[in-house]
Amino acid sequence: MEGEREIKNLVKIPKGKLRLFCLLPIFFLFSILPLYLSYIFSIGLTTSFISWLGNFNLLLFAFDKGQLSSHHQHSSLIHFVLKACLPVKIKENTKNPSPQTPQTSQNSPPKHHKLPLNWPTKVLLFAILVCAHDRKQYVHPKIVLLMYCCMLYLLIDILFGISSGLLHATMGLELESPSNEPYLSTSLQDFWGKRWNLTVNNLLRHTIYKPVRSFSDMLLGSKWSPLPAMLATFIVSGLMQELLCYYVTRVNPTWEMTWYFVLHGACVVVEFSVKRAFPDRPQLHWAASTPLTVGFVVATAMWLFFPPLLRTGAVDRAIGEFKALLDFATEMIKYICS
Repeated sequence: MEGEREIKNLVKIPKGKLRLFCLLPIFFLFSILPLYLSYIFSIGLTTSFISWLGNFNLLLFAFDKGQLSSHHQHSSLIHFVLKACLPVKIKENTKNPSPQTPQTSQNSPPKHHKLPLNWPTKVLLFAILVCAHDRKQYVHPKIVLLMYCCMLYLLIDILFGISSGLLHATMGLELESPSNEPYLSTSLQDFWGKRWNLTVNNLLRHTIYKPVRSFSDMLLGSKWSPLPAMLATFIVSGLMQELLCYYVTRVNPTWEMTWYFVLHGACVVVEFSVKRAFPDRPQLHWAASTPLTVGFVVATAMWLFFPPLLRTGAVDRAIGEFKALLDFATEMIKYICS
């Protein structure tokens, strides 16, 4: 009851500048919190969940938008906090769905050529890659970088699975998946807009894309206003990744990660422009477009995304922390079973 009153009192603050001003101390606290942590996993999770998603959700809440707005019901303070800071959105009650709520997302990719990997398979693949990492001196450096790309995707989904299981067991909440088979993307628009890091995409759409597009409508018209909005969204995403890298490495930024997202933003703009200019053009079959798309994402990640982390030893430290955590969990299981 006390938590519900706190939420109601917060919602009573008029939306806009006043509510934003009242939230400034929280923005500041969320932003400096990773600086007081030392382990890479704790820094990465805190930065992603609280400094990034939490702050962006609260920014939307300040203007009564997003899933924290007064239009959404919050049963408790902890529910409000979870919706603000979790890396994925909390699903609505699916037992009694609202008649206005569609059962399938408008942004969901086509249902063909699916190859879903379940959670145990991802855990097994990640464990194999971790073991292979111990022998990286015998593997070509490009193959090692490819392993890092796979490990990043698998780790995100594994952490999601653990979080989802814990929340379902303790609070009866379910989480939406953070990705949708990104290895089957047929274009960069498909990868960034519909398959990879879906919750961040949704936040950036409301906090960056829509405001910039609304402003660009007056200058460029509705047909071409998405172009600067897309590029601005990628630039902000790159800056946030650069901030995450700084929190993890505590080294002055080299801006390689930012350029990675600027490059992809420019490519998405070109891709969108070609589709708008030639709407009747023949499309590549997915058997050709998928390896081209995924290959481009991986190759550019090897070039720009991973080097700042590799030079500082952050990747090796993260894998070392994961091994220590895995050893601890193994010993705990043996202790419980003995």
